[in-house]
Amino acid sequence: MDNVSIITVFTLSGLSDIANYRVILFVLTLLCYCVIWLVNLTIIVTVIVDKKLHEPMYIFLCSLCFNGLYGTAAFYPKFLYDLLSTTHVISYAGCFLQGFVLHSSVAADFSLLALMAYDRYVAICRPLVYHSIMTKQRVCILIFFAWIIAFYFLLMSTITTAISRLCGSHIPKIYCINWLIANLACSASVAKIVIPAFSYTFCFGNVCFVFWSYVHLIKTCQSSKENMGKFMQTCVPHLFSLTVVVVSLLFDLLYMRFGSKEIAQSVQNFMAMEFLLIPPIMNPLMYGFKLTKIRKRVLNFIC
Repeated sequence: MDNVSIITVFTLSGLSDIANYRVILFVLTLLCYCVIWLVNLTIIVTVIVDKKLHEPMYIFLCSLCFNGLYGTAAFYPKFLYDLLSTTHVISYAGCFLQGFVLHSSVAADFSLLALMAYDRYVAICRPLVYHSIMTKQRVCILIFFAWIIAFYFLLMSTITTAISRLCGSHIPKIYCINWLIANLACSASVAKIVIPAFSYTFCFGNVCFVFWSYVHLIKTCQSSKENMGKFMQTCVPHLFSLTVVVVSLLFDLLYMRFGSKEIAQSVQNFMAMEFLLIPPIMNPLMYGFKLTKIRKRVLNFIC
């Protein structure tokens, strides 16, 4: 029993049956990753370059796109390497780092979407005081705390998982997450029970806040065609983004805890990749097509 905690690498078993499709999957994955970089970087550069877009709504959108690049950077390079490798392992430190980045990216996603909902609430429900409330300094502070809170929750989860005594090194997934690492602990730990509860409560609280703000937004917009136009242009993409993120995560979380092991490995892998594939592509595309200022600016760049 002295050697059970001496683990230097973890084995990822999600790619055990892809020998015949390795090259095709590599090309498709590389293409998807390039698209993610292209669409998110386009929005980021557009917002930074055009001073007319230095408004709270676009700054929050820029942060959301940056978070998409941050989260996917923890998965795609390693996944692409694994597709061309015959051994699918990850170092002890690399596994915890990957789990931390993926989890913190998800938490930051919910925080930023909540801030965007608050921005739309103030802009439509309290337009006379919008510029006095949403100053550039306050926007920067809100973004800072959105990232710091997400990092704090996940840093606590990562630390408590890292100090646990592990009795295994097999992870049944294509990437590392704290919950699966905590499952390898020799005994029940705080990391597996209490810390995830705080993280889930944090994300659920953000979702509840968004829906609360939308109840007030819809009530306000019903009495004014102008407000309804603002709602359709700026709030519909935001609501769509939130729905995509929540649904993508729920698929993976519910399957990971209650799903049948008889489901094909390829389906399991797709559900695991869904929140790293659909939101990072759909978010910038939705906002790029729906928001007039960004769409015109991007078309000017292309032309």
